Amino acid sequence: ATVFRLIEEHGVTHQCGAPIILNAMAHAPEEVKPSFKSKVVIATGGAAPPSPVIAALEPIGFEVIHLYGLTEVYGPATICAWQKSWDNLDLEGRASKKARQGVVYPSLNGMRIGDPETLEAVPADGETLGELMLRGNTVMKGYLKNLEESEKSLKDGWYRTGDLGVMHPDGYIEIKDRSKDIIISGGENISSLEIEETLYRHPQILEAAVVARPDEKWGETPWPLSPSRTRVRKPMPRRLSSSAANTWRITKLQKPWSSWNFPKPPQGKFRNMSSVKKHRLCSDKILFHRLGQLVKESPGITV
Repeated sequence: ATVFRLIEEHGVTHQCGAPIILNAMAHAPEEVKPSFKSKVVIATGGAAPPSPVIAALEPIGFEVIHLYGLTEVYGPATICAWQKSWDNLDLEGRASKKARQGVVYPSLNGMRIGDPETLEAVPADGETLGELMLRGNTVMKGYLKNLEESEKSLKDGWYRTGDLGVMHPDGYIEIKDRSKDIIISGGENISSLEIEETLYRHPQILEAAVVARPDEKWGETPWPLSPSRTRVRKPMPRRLSSSAANTWRITKLQKPWSSWNFPKPPQGKFRNMSSVKKHRLCSDKILFHRLGQLVKESPGITV
């Protein structure tokens, strides 16, 4: 409520906010949500903003601009530049476009989704996974007193970000996961961000993270986590999603998710496996199998 009030009081037209800030505004109580006289442009980055959060902000007057960058490239490296042809898409379609990381920033002269081994660009089909690579004058020279890591990260003049993604036919990139966070289950690469995106589409899930957990049969399987401090406005229905296909089905849930406070940095990233181990979440609570179906059969989940 304070953020909305200050925007109106000071006539704010442009602001920045990490996805965690966007999420808080999107899920504010209806009685405090504003009705701005003009659009407020909000630039976001630091973590991948879920498209449902972007979609929830548009009706109350926010225009989200998605930026992607790293310390190693001195700030923003890509921007999801809006295309006029997207104006006719529905709200969900527009939000999905904005959730992509976009095209190369003017300060850089090269961007590609490349094969991690050969560094060759992968097909721009929106499906072939590769590593995001950048080059240009704003890319660092290397890591201080770490020649080995510098040579590894800057092979052949391309800075290897460690982020895995796809190149769409229109030249826009979309990050799917960090290379260290990709879940390999039964030989299949699974994006934790894609599963999180599906979970965020349910109105009762305000925050979510998906990490890998060991599995005797599959090697590892996705494990969804949701912090206990997240608000619940009404009982959790049985179906978590009615619109997203090709995701995961909960096949074992002995009791509600454990109560815990999951630490995260200001960017809002849930990426700390040591924290998961520290909380010793029981391994028998949720077991996932790939069924290519909707997320369903989930009574009693506490979010």
